Amino acid sequence: MVLKGDLILNNLSCVMENILHEQEKNGLENTVSIVGVTKTQPPQTIILGIKAGLTNIGENRVQEASKKFNKIEFSEKTTKHLIGHLQSNKVKKAVSLFDRIDSVDSNKLAIKINNAASQIQKTIPVLIEINTSCEKEKQGFLVSEIDEVLQCMENKNLIVEGLMTVGPNTKHKETTRKSFKSLRELFLKINKQLPSGYPALKTLSMGMSRDYLIGVKEGSTMVRIGTAIFGARSIK
Repeated sequence: MVLKGDLILNNLSCVMENILHEQEKNGLENTVSIVGVTKTQPPQTIILGIKAGLTNIGENRVQEASKKFNKIEFSEKTTKHLIGHLQSNKVKKAVSLFDRIDSVDSNKLAIKINNAASQIQKTIPVLIEINTSCEKEKQGFLVSEIDEVLQCMENKNLIVEGLMTVGPNTKHKETTRKSFKSLRELFLKINKQLPSGYPALKTLSMGMSRDYLIGVKEGSTMVRIGTAIFGARSIK
């Protein structure tokens, strides 16, 4: 019988090998961080993921994360990411609970995060979410809204480190590739228009279990992997 911890370790190793192989095929040398997506997974599974080598944990919901995180002793090596849509009434809790917020999808939200961070004298790293597929059910800035994205950088208690997108809901690889290419091109454009003295964006987060290799091929520096590491989610 394969133990859960061994399965997670094997799955994580396979993901890492797949990433390296895809980079070698395409002549890429950038580092790709893996965020283990633990939505609906119990605390014990998160602990096993950390033991297997994960240093980045991603949760989608503030309330769920709060209940689980209280049962885990995190080390300084573990970074807790909020990767799901953040509701306005959960901002204060999110800022105190997470090390970074990877889903800033509006200027209004950026301001609220900034104000909450300022109140506890915290500077929080964030990623700006871009809706590259223009799907109505998705959150985020449009690719054309460069000025609006740049406005997020006016918030003194935020450090905008990069961009993220969720791939389109399709099985067509070419459609997904175009979506990720669009984010990469926007990333380059914004880096040329940053406010004077603002640190260059360094994180390009695109790719999940179903499409992370397409993301890697298009230059992703961060992938968000749940099922491919932990197996099927518990239904909630």
